[in-house]
Amino acid sequence: MQISESWLRGYVNPPVSTEELVAQLTMAGLEVDSVEPAWAVFSGVVIGEVLSTQQHPDADRLRVCSVNVGQGEPLQIVCGASNVRPGLKIPTALVGAVLPGDFKIKQSKLRGVESSGMLCSEKELGVAADASGLMELQPDAPIGADIREYLSLNDSIIEIDLTPNRADCLSIEGIAREVALLNGMGWTATQVKKADINHQGTLPITVEEKAACPRYLGRLIKGVNSKTETPAWMQERLRRSGIRSLSAVVDVTNYVLMELGQPLHAFDADKLVGGITVRMARNGESLALLNGQTITLDTEALVIADDKQPLALAGVMGGSDSAVSGSTQNIFLECAFFAPRAIAGEARRFGLHTDSSHRFERGVDATLQHRAIERATQLIVEIAGGSTGSVNEVKHESSLPQRPAIVLRRQRIEKMLGISLPDGQVHDTFVRLGMCIEQHPEGWSITPPGFRFDMAIEADLIEELARVHGYNNIPNNSLLMRAELGKATETVLDIDRVKDLLVDLGYQEAITYSFVDEDIQQAVAAEDMLIKIKNPISSDLSVMRSTLWCGLLKAALHNLNRQQNRIRLFETGLRFLNIDGHTGQQKMLSGLILGGLYPEQWGEKLRKVDFFDLKADVQAMFSLTGCNVQYVAARHTALHPGQAAQILSQTGEKIGILGMLHPILEKRLGFETPVFLFELDQDLLLNKTVSRFKPLSKYPSVSRDLALIVKEGVSADDIIASIKSSNEATIQDIMLFDLYRGKGIEEDCKSVAVSITLQNFSQTLTDVEIDAIFNNILQTLAKTIGAKLRD
Repeated sequence: MQISESWLRGYVNPPVSTEELVAQLTMAGLEVDSVEPAWAVFSGVVIGEVLSTQQHPDADRLRVCSVNVGQGEPLQIVCGASNVRPGLKIPTALVGAVLPGDFKIKQSKLRGVESSGMLCSEKELGVAADASGLMELQPDAPIGADIREYLSLNDSIIEIDLTPNRADCLSIEGIAREVALLNGMGWTATQVKKADINHQGTLPITVEEKAACPRYLGRLIKGVNSKTETPAWMQERLRRSGIRSLSAVVDVTNYVLMELGQPLHAFDADKLVGGITVRMARNGESLALLNGQTITLDTEALVIADDKQPLALAGVMGGSDSAVSGSTQNIFLECAFFAPRAIAGEARRFGLHTDSSHRFERGVDATLQHRAIERATQLIVEIAGGSTGSVNEVKHESSLPQRPAIVLRRQRIEKMLGISLPDGQVHDTFVRLGMCIEQHPEGWSITPPGFRFDMAIEADLIEELARVHGYNNIPNNSLLMRAELGKATETVLDIDRVKDLLVDLGYQEAITYSFVDEDIQQAVAAEDMLIKIKNPISSDLSVMRSTLWCGLLKAALHNLNRQQNRIRLFETGLRFLNIDGHTGQQKMLSGLILGGLYPEQWGEKLRKVDFFDLKADVQAMFSLTGCNVQYVAARHTALHPGQAAQILSQTGEKIGILGMLHPILEKRLGFETPVFLFELDQDLLLNKTVSRFKPLSKYPSVSRDLALIVKEGVSADDIIASIKSSNEATIQDIMLFDLYRGKGIEEDCKSVAVSITLQNFSQTLTDVEIDAIFNNILQTLAKTIGAKLRD
């Protein structure tokens, strides 16, 4: 936001220079981006009045003007501007004047005619980059007066970069309040006079969306002269605030917005049909906006409408069909409080950003509307005339922001800031901040004003004390921390250990946005309900991710497009789910691999990664926790139907999923090589089985191999589970080492070779005992999964 220093000093004028004022604001958290002169540096320019004009004898486009500059005899000045005419008052550069760019005005001849000065445009005075003619001044401008003094040009424009929490400073009064506070002095608020009621005309107002618009004020002003020119002082203040002058009525609404921080809007009352309704738009309704853009509305858009059509996008921009024009005689003045959540993201959704939406999104004082509408009425009547009707208000008290008191403890101030502040200083600071304060034995009970949306907890109040006291005034002390060693549990593995393992396996950690493109979210997790962001950074970051795969796939593709053909990425972070209408979050660990199994080298033939390479990496993570998991065939919209598996705990709890990216999705995203992904619930992954010592047997172990014929649908886990169910205590290890399909094997069967290791802790196993154990195992296999020995 940019403000005029001279306008600000009209409210509070501390005895400090511009540089000191800027430093104060920056150190108080209102960072100043730049300070520029309001106008370019020039001298010797006064107000002149054109008395007469004559055609130049030797030039069709030049005129010889007689100009009164208040020095007795009129000056003869040759001018080529198209708008020069008798009676016009303009900036006149006298002989000896110095214009921007060190351009000096001298006595000269133009086509043989003497010219004693120059009539100036805004471009020549350094105000605008382009100008179509002379700068026209108000008819009452005093002839001969220095233009810099008349327009108060000895001023600075201060541009302040406000953080979103300081919406209270999006006005001149807000900044003045801060400056007065920082300098320990009073300030003068704008004096608002309540308008006299001249007629009883009103428009009926209906608010359907009470939570989105808990307060709506409207006033009918009749008989305004919309062709009246805006006073020069108002135009100039608006210009220095970065706002272009449009018309008297519109300029007043913009002026009050800058002065008080309250957006207003004026409708041409004669263009309205029936009353005013604040409602949600209907699907397919269109609205032609003031900027010439026509938007198609949906049911999520809050609008101001009459009985016929939408008139404005609430809190953002008005419509052209009901706009004030030069022929407007009666206006309906709107002043409302819109809840920040109702307006957040509304402008950006339609590709807009306005001064109004900027303020409503951050929060406008819910108690300001009566004062603002009276101030706007006062200025409109003074400038454009008209008779005023009464204010029609619709209010829903329970939906207005409630400001509960915050307890501030004296002891807490000293603990957080490291200094003790006198009670009087604390009391004075919060009073100057506009807060209600009550003292009690341990501290104070403080109620924030309506304009401080950022005051919610005790730490917020202490931060205010710190910045007002001055961060530079807080002494630097060495921190003294007394802390007990925390108890490290053995049942939870540190996530950093898992990260180290993945790095050892060749993975690189990625960090991606929690908000992603809606298209990729729907493609990767079509079954998950979308969680849309009301105020997205951009349209391609408009929803919260329900899986970390969205960001990892985008990162992988980014690397592939830069000649990185072997990629292994992992990420730890949150995913967001819609749980019973509420947004929940869950810690996840996700990863992907693609390309070669090993970096290109001479010692190994190039082989691309497959499902089992990824499974081995996932299993390596579970080996850190000692957790036995099962891999069960599964289906997922983003994964290949034949290469996807759920990961289940021993109790059947779902830990995660892994698999190959679906070929259709692979092609759609732009990959030309298979991509394999995994995603694990971080909390379940880190559940660790505590290691326990197991004595070593001093007796030899025995290993025997079995070649089993099983049905095609029988998995390796089924075989291992069946062997374990034989309840043979001597079984120490089971390993599948071969798989065969083909000649000698029935079409719907396969041959699986299993190595079983036996060992007893009390004696050496005899052949008879070993044969009995294996006979029991074979009987169990035949009974549970229909397995038989291969001939």
